[in-house]
Amino acid sequence: MKIVLNLALSLGMLAACLWFVWPAPPQMAKLEQAFASMRMSEFWPYLAGHLGLLTVVHFCRAWRWKYLLEPIQIRMSPARLLAICSVGFMAVLALPARLGELVRPALIRKRGEISAAQALGTIAVERIADGLMISLMVFAMLFALRGPDAPGWMMPTAYASLGVFASAMIFLVFALRKPDATVRFATSVSLLRKFAPGVADKIEAGLLKLISGFLVLEDKKNLFMFALWTTAYWVANGLSLYVLAKGFDLDLSIVGAFATMGIVAVGIILPNAPGLVAQYHAFAKVGLLLYLPAAVVEGKGMAFIIVLHGIQVVWYLGVGAIALATPYVSFAEAFRKSKEEA
Repeated sequence: MKIVLNLALSLGMLAACLWFVWPAPPQMAKLEQAFASMRMSEFWPYLAGHLGLLTVVHFCRAWRWKYLLEPIQIRMSPARLLAICSVGFMAVLALPARLGELVRPALIRKRGEISAAQALGTIAVERIADGLMISLMVFAMLFALRGPDAPGWMMPTAYASLGVFASAMIFLVFALRKPDATVRFATSVSLLRKFAPGVADKIEAGLLKLISGFLVLEDKKNLFMFALWTTAYWVANGLSLYVLAKGFDLDLSIVGAFATMGIVAVGIILPNAPGLVAQYHAFAKVGLLLYLPAAVVEGKGMAFIIVLHGIQVVWYLGVGAIALATPYVSFAEAFRKSKEEA
């Protein structure tokens, strides 16, 4: 039922986003004109800059996980860390409903040393930290845009996103300080304890294992390093978007580039279609429309979004495929360990 529900949500999101971004004939003509008018000799330097920053993004995104694993006594060589993360990032992109988030924990799980649930706890910290950082950034940028001409959805969305991730971070802190009480509170609020006590017991046991992966919150040194690399990751990500936008001659400010990146990041946390098809385009379009005229977004803007998304798909699939060819990663081993854990 979980798989069916996730797939249904992913397909629904795909249909909605395709409907939102699919160009009408006049818009398609603008899109074709935007690609036809590109001066490739002037575009290549921006593309090279974008790819250079994308390399930095990939390294920072992988390397920061090291500081979440060290507090639970998991250490690995830089080559193995990069290989496992590259395969995990490829899986997040390729699989629907963010099922790829389970790949990295499965690849490092060791019986008697670390459980899949404990490893998954580090991913939970990573996702919540990302969400909180991006939500704060998007909130500040949208707050600066507020006014009578601002879209009606803008500030409610900013408040909702910030509230969700702030609440999740509070849960992390309380879960680490008082795990038993926090877990009991969570199951009580969900009413599982009242209607399905057996299920509640199993969920509480699983959550307690998950919480053991939150230990970085008590390790000031590793927490600081994780925050530092996370900041570098998102700064390089925003700059890469800004550089590529300049290659399309878009008058997008650096603030607009970071806001667009943040809106996309918040949007793709939702159940996603494989490859983020249409979903990425829809949220990127929403971001650009806040800073650029609609006529520009429907032409050069959409051309930029298509190329931006395409580069990322090729990048993550390519780097993930290379990682699979190394001796550090085995999908067969990951599936076997996942089955044992289940």
